Order: sequence, then C-alpha cells, then structure tokens
Amino acid sequence: TSFKSHLVLVLHSLQYFYTGSSGLTAFPEFVAVGMVDGVQIGYYDSNIQGIVLKQDWMERYARDDPDYLERLTGIAKGDQQWFKVNIGILKKIFYQIGGIHIYQKMYGCEWDDDDDSTDGYEQYGYDGEDFISLDLKTLTWVAAVPQAVPTTQSLNQDKAGLQYQKYYYTKECVGVLKTALSYGESTLQRTDRPRVSLLQRSPSSPVVCHATGFYPDRVVVFWRRDGQELHEQVDPGEVLPNHDGTFQVSVDLNLTAVPQEDWGRYECVVQLRGIEDISTPLDPSGITIPIIIGFLVLLLTAAAAAVGVFVYKKRNGEWIKLSKRTDT
Repeated sequence: TSFKSHLVLVLHSLQYFYTGSSGLTAFPEFVAVGMVDGVQIGYYDSNIQGIVLKQDWMERYARDDPDYLERLTGIAKGDQQWFKVNIGILKKIFYQIGGIHIYQKMYGCEWDDDDDSTDGYEQYGYDGEDFISLDLKTLTWVAAVPQAVPTTQSLNQDKAGLQYQKYYYTKECVGVLKTALSYGESTLQRTDRPRVSLLQRSPSSPVVCHATGFYPDRVVVFWRRDGQELHEQVDPGEVLPNHDGTFQVSVDLNLTAVPQEDWGRYECVVQLRGIEDISTPLDPSGITIPIIIGFLVLLLTAAAAAVGVFVYKKRNGEWIKLSKRTDT
C-alpha cells in the first residue's frame, strides 16, 4: 500500500540560547550557546569569560576572520551585564526579593535553501515562563504576561529598532548562517544512515523501535500495520543527541491486545532525507532482550548531558534542569 512521505523540506538554522541566573551558586551567572543546524558551535559563560569554539570548522572560520573571537567575546560580555541588570528589573516587576531566578533568551534565524525563504524569532522567558516575544511577520513585540505589557509598549514605539530587528533576522543573521554552512559543509550537510533495532523490556512491555547514529536530526520514525500508518497504540519519543554528533530516537508500539501470531503485520519505518526508507518488520525472534534497555537508558542520560544547552523550569516548588534542543 502506498503512503505519503512525512519528510518536509529541511531548513537550516542558526540559534542562540542565553541563560542568566540569580541565586544559583553551582551554575554560571550567564551562559551563551550558539548552534547551527542543531550542532553546537560555540560556548561562553561568566566564569571562563571567553568563547570556546566547539567545531574544527569554526576554528577555520575564526582563523579567516582574526577579529572574530575578540568581537564575539565583547558582545557576550556586554550581554552578560545586560542580563544581570534585567534580572534586577524583573525581580522588581514581579515584587521578588532573594531566591533563585532564571532569565532566558532564545533567538535565531532559518533559511530554506530550496526556495531561499527566511524566518527568524526572538523570545524571552523568566522563571520558566514566557515573558515577551517578537512577531517578525507583524514586526511587533507581544507580551505573554501582564507584567510584560509596559516593556512591549515601549519596544513597539521604537520603529527604528523594529526595522533593525527585521534587517537582522532576514539579512544579517541569515548571512552568518550561510557562511557557517559553507565552512561546515562536510559536517552539517552530510547524511548518516541510522541503525534500527527493535527492543522490548518484557513480554508485556511495548515494542520499541530505536533508531540511532543518524544525521541530520530531522528524521521521521513511525509504525505501520498492513502498510497503513498507525496513530493509535504508538508513543513517539523525542530526538536526542548522541555524544558523537549524531542523533537517536525511539517510538513505542503497544501490542498488549495483539496476538503474537499477528505481529508480522507490523513494521517500523524510518525516513531520512537522502536515503531510501528503512523498513524493519516486527519479528518476535529478532527483538533485543531487556539488558539492552538498561544500557539504552544510560546512553540517553549521557546524550542529554552532552547537549550543553539547558532550560530551567520550576516544578513542585523546585528548579529542575531540562535539556533544550529545539526552538520551541
């Protein structure tokens, strides 16, 4: 049975993540991370007071632009001071004294090399909640909470500032992205074929379709029965990074009510741009045994730690650290 491909056009992206903190002794006061197509390219924090390049091709980029690191370090130091001042302002706005507080900024741009279209975004969060964001289509700042209304009103009155935002995200940011892509072409524009395994913790547990070692991260994994995609019985997982720059993802299939003699009707399908679809039929004799699952948990934990970009969220009165890979 034929089916429509899930794959969409792959956008290239340049993203920056800033995190400022107050009251956290075990975490730098300010952290900045840059990423191209989901790959970390640079890191700065208030403890080291300098830029650490994370890719060999970024070293070449810096050698070809001798002022690059000095210029970028100056910008990061300025942003560090700006974040510190803003946290103080936000604490006053929210009538807060002491405690742990987190101020975040996420911004970046996207470029579709197929039709040359571009997009950009800039958004801020405070204490795990949205604060303000830029709507590039209407060129206006939007308040996410009542306390942010005065800030957005002031920003929206600055017409020159809004025009600069438009220029930055549609021209300047995209220009930097294209340059980075040209330097990192052999790394960023490669295609690594995934390895696919079917796993099961116990006879009553869901069957897990695990794909790992693939690049880029824009993969589609789904289950089919008799050639038709399944939407029920399926629990898709999040794409996570591996330590070697590739990615992994798992999609669970609940077979509790399905007799084992019918398992042959099921198959896991993996789609990745540049390769043919990988179809793995569900054969009970080919499912990996539980000990592998325990090892997988360790791999997933290590992979989450390898990203180097974190978002803090308050839950049950405590701060927890969440891995942040996407631009949501």
